[in-house]
Amino acid sequence: MAQKFQIILASPRGFCAGVERAIETVKKAIRDHGSPVYVLHEIVHNKHVLQELESLGAIFVERLQEIPRGGICIFSAHGVSVETEAIAARLGLRTIDATCPLVSSVHRMVEKYHQEKCDVIIIGHHRHPEVEGTAGRVPDGVHIVATVDEARTVTLNDNDMVAYVTQTTLSREDIVGIQQVLLERFPKLRGPKSNICFATENRQNAVRALAEMTDIIFVVGSKNSSNSNRLREVSLKSGTIAFLIDDYSDIDPDSIVGVNRVGITAGASAPERLVRGVVEYLRKHGAGEVLTLEGLEESVHFSPASL
Repeated sequence: MAQKFQIILASPRGFCAGVERAIETVKKAIRDHGSPVYVLHEIVHNKHVLQELESLGAIFVERLQEIPRGGICIFSAHGVSVETEAIAARLGLRTIDATCPLVSSVHRMVEKYHQEKCDVIIIGHHRHPEVEGTAGRVPDGVHIVATVDEARTVTLNDNDMVAYVTQTTLSREDIVGIQQVLLERFPKLRGPKSNICFATENRQNAVRALAEMTDIIFVVGSKNSSNSNRLREVSLKSGTIAFLIDDYSDIDPDSIVGVNRVGITAGASAPERLVRGVVEYLRKHGAGEVLTLEGLEESVHFSPASL
């Protein structure tokens, strides 16, 4: 007889307001202007979402020069640099900015600090599109710090005129040690407690609760999704093994042998249909009862962007 185990779903999970806005921005552009519309880089980091939008008429490009003059170009939820905006204008592109409003608020913060003659430290991952876009909002005086070691060695123009911001999709564990070193080195450091967005934090808190009552957690999300990777790390640091999966096809059946409770969550760019697919797969492999944890109900929604 097949083993029986319980499924517990995290809450909240899946799409955040910024991702919803970005996806709806692309769909609205296609409805309003017809296909194709062009998107610079991945609109969000989820291959299933990208495939759906491609089927509707979106074309994802890595270079603005791939877009014909007069074409519609959508900037992704991660945001872009001032230089990217200027190149798009020179190429005669019609641009729609799908940058998450919470990321845009970090852009404004960086611009404000720069106007006040501060060097700006961005705590975040090198080469992540959000960090690159944020760094590119000002012409100079920006330093990306990803580790405690980098915090110990970063060199500034003026140690008394320094501020910092953080990538929105990190965890508090990612930044606390870096913040401590920076404050020790630069006592006049200015900046927020963090710029980690509410949706990222809510999903991480839900995983911490989920980890306390499950034997294993599946995090539905793409491998290049920062917030999905952080959810897996939060589970591991809470003492519960976790796997990052694109969908149910990534599940190794051996991983659920002997378990009593399986937790499921999803990154902020993972659609709920993928969670349903994981649940159905697990039901075929012995899952019985499906419960959902009580969690914060998110009421924030952003209107899609347009020309």
